[in-house]
Amino acid sequence: MVLSATPEHDLPHQPAWMRVLRTAGRLALGFFLAFAGLGHLTFAREAFYAQVPQWIPLDQDFVVVASGIVEIVLGLSLLLVRKHRVLLGWVVAAFFVAVFPGNISQLVTATDSFGLNSDSSRALRLVFQPVLVAWALWGTGAWRHWRQARRRRAA
Repeated sequence: MVLSATPEHDLPHQPAWMRVLRTAGRLALGFFLAFAGLGHLTFAREAFYAQVPQWIPLDQDFVVVASGIVEIVLGLSLLLVRKHRVLLGWVVAAFFVAVFPGNISQLVTATDSFGLNSDSSRALRLVFQPVLVAWALWGTGAWRHWRQARRRRAA
């Protein structure tokens, strides 16, 4: 199964510099998510309204607060959880996919926020969402685990 709980240490060896780089990437992403989540609840709360699509049948403030809480939990999990890191990587990647329609909505509705005050800047932002997905999968070892599981099944 792709989402098995195989610990990262059971995977084939990787160079120490790669482990350090991957750990730094995971920790940076965790900090980024926790900080953004705090922003949802405090200093950037109204700015995040721009990313709530109008077609969502929930109160805009509820969506911003709820997504902020999820970001804080995911960020802290990236910083603190070791045992289920691979599964966590898939969950964080899925979160980034789930919030992508909000970024598309901001472009389509031409809503200015976070310094994104032109269609080109809002469109450029969309390019970075897949980077966040890849970052979550790489930094947690989820992508590496998936590749190794595929190789084991093929062998």
